[in-house]
Amino acid sequence: MSNQSLLDRRIAAVPRGVGNATNVYAARAENAEIWDVEGKRYVDFAGGIAVLNVGHRHPKVMAAVEKQLAAYTHTAFQVMAYEPYIELAEKLNALAPIEGAAKTIFFTTGAEATENAVKVARAATGRPGIIAFAGGFHGRTALSGAMTGKVNPYKRGLGPFPSHIYHVPLPSATNGITVAESLRALDFLFAADIEPEQIAAFIVEPVQGEGGFHTPDPALFEALEKLREEYGILIIADEVQSGFARTGKMFGIEHQSVKPDLISVAKSLAGGFPLSGLIGRADLMDVIAPGGLGGTYAGSPVACAAALAVLEVIEEEKLLDRANAVGARIRAAVQAAAARNDTLGIANLRGPGAMIGFDVVDGAGKPDAAAAKQVVTRALDKGLVVLTCGTHGAGIRILVPLTASDALIDEGLAILTEALVNEEVAA
Repeated sequence: MSNQSLLDRRIAAVPRGVGNATNVYAARAENAEIWDVEGKRYVDFAGGIAVLNVGHRHPKVMAAVEKQLAAYTHTAFQVMAYEPYIELAEKLNALAPIEGAAKTIFFTTGAEATENAVKVARAATGRPGIIAFAGGFHGRTALSGAMTGKVNPYKRGLGPFPSHIYHVPLPSATNGITVAESLRALDFLFAADIEPEQIAAFIVEPVQGEGGFHTPDPALFEALEKLREEYGILIIADEVQSGFARTGKMFGIEHQSVKPDLISVAKSLAGGFPLSGLIGRADLMDVIAPGGLGGTYAGSPVACAAALAVLEVIEEEKLLDRANAVGARIRAAVQAAAARNDTLGIANLRGPGAMIGFDVVDGAGKPDAAAAKQVVTRALDKGLVVLTCGTHGAGIRILVPLTASDALIDEGLAILTEALVNEEVAA
């Protein structure tokens, strides 16, 4: 079996609409390493797109899954409920930065989590409007895709999308938008399209993922809190990519002063097993009648068992502290690469904890998506899996498992530095 033979089969059998960042095919993985079907080893700086904060096949997660597999794999929580679901909900309710009592419901995908956040917000407020932010990513389904703030490739040719979804610019130090500009756009929205009394919720990523690893200006959250007080507009924190220790906090929103009303979670919640959830104020979560929420596979007992183990790993291995140490290591390496005279342009190093990104730029300091793609391709050839991000596709994002050793991280950073070398200068 070869990568090329699998690529040929993939092209014949799978629609092109699902993109592939690489043309190599996995055979096995451990912690922060992957081996392809041809036996080549890769250092993993992608983490399954922020899914593997505790690494591939963490022993504690695998043991929990094996124990659950020996008991039962599915009953449908709506038919015959089970303890792992309840226990996980209890733990997340206690951990979540939500004012007062909280409740949690589980699903399977991140898009389900954000869609159900909207369902709860609309049901609780009796209002239709949702305000999202440009560059945000909330999923690819009809409703979550409508909230996603990027047309290409997530919306091009796929409309019309559900109504009453609005976007304003996200203010951050790295995308050139100020809080004043964002609030001015919000004022225009309220004047031209919909009154604030008809807005159910804001949905915002504490750190944008696909959008470029931009962290909103803290003043934005202060402004949203004032709007919540004045108009009763709820705040949804989309923690699908930023949650579970990646930013040095359990939830990325904990870097801000505001406490959200609803939190959507997924990705690293279950260490590689499909699980998402919505955590929210109990009074909001109980508005919808029985049957209005759920799903056949929602809250799989196997995934819930994995997630309980993930939470134990985060605590026992002190991954909140580890995220900050990993992030400092990454920052130092990128800064060193940027200081060299033989690398491509590197700008806007950013991100809390170990959720680190930077831009590849041209001689004029403008985003250079083609060069960023070349960096990722060269890195893969040298044995490193790393991803691009951002509205322009010029961002490089690093999502190495927090359980990776310093030696392995340094190996990956050395490969990344090699991939950042400007071949024209080097020649």
